[in-house]
Amino acid sequence: FVSRSSFPSAGDDEYYWVDLIGLSVVNRAGDALGTVVGLIDTGPHSVLRVAPAQATPEVSAAEAERLIPFVGAYVDSVSLPERRIVVDWGLDY
Repeated sequence: FVSRSSFPSAGDDEYYWVDLIGLSVVNRAGDALGTVVGLIDTGPHSVLRVAPAQATPEVSAAEAERLIPFVGAYVDSVSLPERRIVVDWGLDY
Protein backbone atom coordinates (compact mmCIF):
# COMPACT_ATOMS: atom_id res chain seq x y z
CA PHE A 1 0.00 0.00 0.00
CA VAL A 2 2.96 2.25 -0.65
CA SER A 3 2.72 4.88 -3.34
CA ARG A 4 4.89 4.20 -6.39
CA SER A 5 6.50 7.61 -5.93
CA SER A 6 7.84 6.36 -2.58
CA PHE A 7 9.68 3.41 -4.16
CA PRO A 8 13.46 3.77 -4.28
CA SER A 9 14.82 3.89 -7.81
CA ALA A 10 15.72 0.48 -9.17
CA GLY A 11 19.33 0.07 -10.24
CA ASP A 12 20.57 -1.22 -13.57
CA ASP A 13 19.19 -4.69 -14.23
CA GLU A 14 16.95 -4.45 -11.16
CA TYR A 15 13.18 -4.66 -11.43
CA TYR A 16 10.23 -4.53 -9.13
CA TRP A 17 8.10 -7.66 -9.42
CA VAL A 18 5.04 -5.53 -10.10
CA ASP A 19 6.78 -4.24 -13.26
CA LEU A 20 7.46 -7.76 -14.55
CA ILE A 21 3.95 -9.13 -14.09
CA GLY A 22 2.06 -8.94 -17.37
CA LEU A 23 5.15 -8.83 -19.60
CA SER A 24 5.23 -11.20 -22.54
CA VAL A 25 8.03 -13.77 -22.60
CA VAL A 26 9.67 -14.93 -25.83
CA ASN A 27 12.69 -17.11 -26.46
CA ARG A 28 15.69 -16.30 -28.65
CA ALA A 29 13.94 -17.79 -31.68
CA GLY A 30 11.03 -15.40 -31.17
CA ASP A 31 8.62 -18.12 -30.00
CA ALA A 32 6.02 -16.81 -27.56
CA LEU A 33 6.22 -18.66 -24.24
CA GLY A 34 3.44 -16.75 -22.50
CA THR A 35 2.96 -13.98 -19.97
CA VAL A 36 4.46 -13.45 -16.53
CA VAL A 37 1.65 -14.09 -14.04
CA GLY A 38 3.78 -13.96 -10.91
CA LEU A 39 7.14 -14.68 -9.38
CA ILE A 40 8.44 -17.05 -6.73
CA ASP A 41 11.16 -16.10 -4.26
CA THR A 42 13.52 -19.03 -3.74
CA GLY A 43 16.00 -17.15 -1.59
CA PRO A 44 19.02 -17.09 -3.91
CA HIS A 45 16.98 -15.79 -6.88
CA SER A 46 13.47 -15.21 -8.18
CA VAL A 47 11.63 -17.48 -10.59
CA LEU A 48 9.24 -16.21 -13.27
CA ARG A 49 5.84 -17.94 -13.43
CA VAL A 50 4.95 -17.86 -17.13
CA ALA A 51 1.46 -18.90 -18.20
CA PRO A 52 0.67 -19.69 -21.84
CA ALA A 53 -1.60 -17.34 -23.75
CA GLN A 54 -4.18 -20.11 -24.08
CA ALA A 55 -4.44 -23.54 -22.59
CA THR A 56 -5.49 -26.41 -24.83
CA PRO A 57 -8.25 -28.81 -23.77
CA GLU A 58 -5.55 -31.42 -23.08
CA VAL A 59 -3.43 -29.15 -20.90
CA SER A 60 -4.75 -26.64 -18.39
CA ALA A 61 -2.99 -23.30 -17.89
CA ALA A 62 -1.78 -24.43 -14.45
CA GLU A 63 -0.22 -27.60 -15.88
CA ALA A 64 1.42 -25.71 -18.74
CA GLU A 65 2.88 -22.97 -16.55
CA ARG A 66 6.61 -22.58 -17.08
CA LEU A 67 8.97 -21.71 -14.25
CA ILE A 68 11.98 -19.80 -15.54
CA PRO A 69 14.78 -18.74 -13.17
CA PHE A 70 15.16 -14.96 -13.31
CA VAL A 71 18.94 -15.06 -13.65
CA GLY A 72 21.37 -13.90 -16.31
CA ALA A 73 22.01 -17.47 -17.49
CA TYR A 74 18.43 -17.62 -18.84
CA VAL A 75 17.20 -14.03 -19.12
CA ASP A 76 18.76 -12.20 -22.05
CA SER A 77 16.88 -8.92 -21.77
CA VAL A 78 13.98 -7.14 -20.12
CA SER A 79 12.31 -4.26 -21.92
CA LEU A 80 9.72 -2.48 -19.82
CA PRO A 81 8.78 -0.07 -22.66
CA GLU A 82 8.22 -3.02 -25.04
CA ARG A 83 6.67 -5.09 -22.20
CA ARG A 84 8.81 -8.07 -23.20
CA ILE A 85 11.35 -10.44 -21.67
CA VAL A 86 13.67 -12.45 -23.94
CA VAL A 87 14.93 -15.73 -22.50
CA ASP A 88 17.16 -18.65 -23.47
CA TRP A 89 14.40 -21.23 -23.00
CA GLY A 90 13.04 -23.86 -25.37
CA LEU A 91 9.42 -24.56 -26.16
CA ASP A 92 9.86 -28.11 -24.92
CA TYR A 93 11.36 -27.22 -21.50
